[in-house]
Amino acid sequence: MITVLDAGKRLDTMSSYEVIVLKEGYSKSEGQGHHRACGSISLIKGPKNVVVDTGNPWDRDHILDGLKKNGLSPEKIHYCVCTHGHSDHVGNLSMFDKAVHILSYDVCEGDKYHMHDFKTGIPYEIDDDVEVVPTPGHTGADISVIVSNTGLGTVAVTGDLFECLEDLEEPSLWQDNSENPELQQQWRIEVLKKADYIVPGHGKMFKVPEDYKRSMRVVMYHEEFHQVGNHATTLSEYVVIEEN
Repeated sequence: MITVLDAGKRLDTMSSYEVIVLKEGYSKSEGQGHHRACGSISLIKGPKNVVVDTGNPWDRDHILDGLKKNGLSPEKIHYCVCTHGHSDHVGNLSMFDKAVHILSYDVCEGDKYHMHDFKTGIPYEIDDDVEVVPTPGHTGADISVIVSNTGLGTVAVTGDLFECLEDLEEPSLWQDNSENPELQQQWRIEVLKKADYIVPGHGKMFKVPEDYKRSMRVVMYHEEFHQVGNHATTLSEYVVIEEN
């Protein structure tokens, strides 16, 4: 059974943090050469308030409304995290000028940059329950936010490490936009092992299916081109990688 949660849904618990999707991301083809997209915008509410990804520039009012419904304003956000530098994820950084900004592997407060070695796999700890981890592949410097001890268990806000729930079975949905599919695959496996729920870059928050927990299963799309003289052939196949 697969579970998805609608934007704005929340679970009231005694845990320190809750993850609230302010806007569900989407990605829609509109014919050859045309596409509509916006990254998911998430609020991690707790002792340290965190906004993860800020959507497109025209999402400003949507963000303000979402924060207000949760008793917050931009000045009350401690960290603004952008999972990578694509325009549909970084459109409203300037709203959070009082926050620490983490954009890909850069960490800064105003014009003061703090060196952190994401490249060697070291997480950036916001506190005991919230950490920013490197998850490259979609681009060379993607990050995700892992939130522990929520009412939903461990929630991973991943940007485009995961496009949507459907990409678990349709690998072309994420591989077609990946700079390094093999590396991205490795980090997808790591996050699937750790998370109970995932907020993907372009779809609803979803519960990691139980069969992915019992035995890790990843579907990859593989394509090979062969040319002999003027004759060209293409071999395409889905490869299922399982780890018990």
